[in-house]
Amino acid sequence: MEIDGLPPRPERRRGVVRSLLVEPRRLGVVRDLPSAYWYAVGAVCIGAFMGQLDASIVTLAFPSLERAFGAGISAVTWVGLSYLVTLASLLTVVGRFADTAGRKLLYVYGFVVFAVGSAACGLAPDLVALDCFRVVQGFGAAMLQANSLAIINLSAPRAALAKAVGVQGAAQALGLALGPTVGGALIAAGGWRLIFFVNVPVGVVGVMAGLAFIPRSRHLRARAPLDRAGLALFVPAMGALLVAVSVGERWRWGSAGVVALFAVGIVAGAGFFARERTARHPMLDVALFRRRSFSFGIASALLAYLVTFGVLLVAPYLFERALALGPGGAGLDLMAMPLSLGVVAVVAGHFAGHVGFRMLSTLGLGLVAAALGLLAFATPTVGRLVLALAVVGVGFGLFTPANNASIMSAVPREQSGEASGVVNVTRGVGTALGLALTGLVFALGGGDGTASSGVVAGFHDAVAFLAVAALVAALVALARTAPGSPTPPNEAESPLS
Repeated sequence: MEIDGLPPRPERRRGVVRSLLVEPRRLGVVRDLPSAYWYAVGAVCIGAFMGQLDASIVTLAFPSLERAFGAGISAVTWVGLSYLVTLASLLTVVGRFADTAGRKLLYVYGFVVFAVGSAACGLAPDLVALDCFRVVQGFGAAMLQANSLAIINLSAPRAALAKAVGVQGAAQALGLALGPTVGGALIAAGGWRLIFFVNVPVGVVGVMAGLAFIPRSRHLRARAPLDRAGLALFVPAMGALLVAVSVGERWRWGSAGVVALFAVGIVAGAGFFARERTARHPMLDVALFRRRSFSFGIASALLAYLVTFGVLLVAPYLFERALALGPGGAGLDLMAMPLSLGVVAVVAGHFAGHVGFRMLSTLGLGLVAAALGLLAFATPTVGRLVLALAVVGVGFGLFTPANNASIMSAVPREQSGEASGVVNVTRGVGTALGLALTGLVFALGGGDGTASSGVVAGFHDAVAFLAVAALVAALVALARTAPGSPTPPNEAESPLS
């Protein structure tokens, strides 16, 4: 029986559910514009900015969380680890799922999940609840990050891909740069809960921008069953390795707990790759790594993220303990690196078509290695350190858009989500390795003491280590294309609705 022209209630319910699983068209007035892809890039930049802002804000809240819940640093650290492990563990499977279900759909719902998780974090009554809600946040962030580069790759013409990726990189750098300043202001104004509540209105804006500006998905893969066995191996492998790297220094690297975590991670990781090589419907297509531009790009990105966050770890110690700057002054000076990265990333895409992805990424990493190498032997001053940070930012601004565009150009369009997920897993692993290994070198050099001479010595050792890592990354980037093999073609992108 129909009432007021509406179908019976069961059919209406099925219609509502079905509509939630279908990607809506973007605004017609946007779709018909020659520059329509820039609107999609703008929508992706909201998520990129929010993700990096949230990552850098939360670490500032650790002291406040210790006081609020009467907990130690070991317990509070799980507020960061629960998010990081969830994010890194789910990126690949979410990217794979997005390649079949729809990238716009997953991206928009990612904002919803992230905003809901953020609101729940702000209302958390205790530390255990906060950790659980951070897992929800991490799941939403995985839905966003696994699709960011894929959406850009499918929206932008090949000729503009590096420019579009550069703009997204600038948004990430801006979020990273503003995180300490915004986080400090929010905590001072309303306490630690405010740093989570601020994500809610940003999430609402992200949902509206995603629905209005992101095109519906094209070049989707055929539906396939989830590789549950692969997922069951990947999650503990990634989780165990990230936790081991993150807590190794605090628990002692040779302790039974850390050794056991590494053992679980290595065994589960080996089992995962063995499974994926023979699975009928693998969670991760390991054949992607046979593409030289993809595998070498991922390797250089891993080292680059290691260097990036290693620098961000040790520079504040030098500013505050050896150069006698307060936290506010140190935070402002530290912004030289992400700000220069963001500015250069925007313009670097314009040169990619003339210089090439390989040479631009190699040049950028070479610049980073040179700046850090000189800094490792120089007497530290505020001016020298700020200048070196700015040059390092320029180098990463040249490298990041060229490298990411090269990676995405090397994979079939129907695997864009999967490749985007791998890129973002690489960022998470590189971040953890950068913090752990650089912190270890810094401490071994005497940087964990209070004497300024020990801090300077530890800083020099850490920066020398990072310079070598950047040089290795530059050599990997240079070798990304086999001698005599062509670079990926700049094929025209078909219009999307």
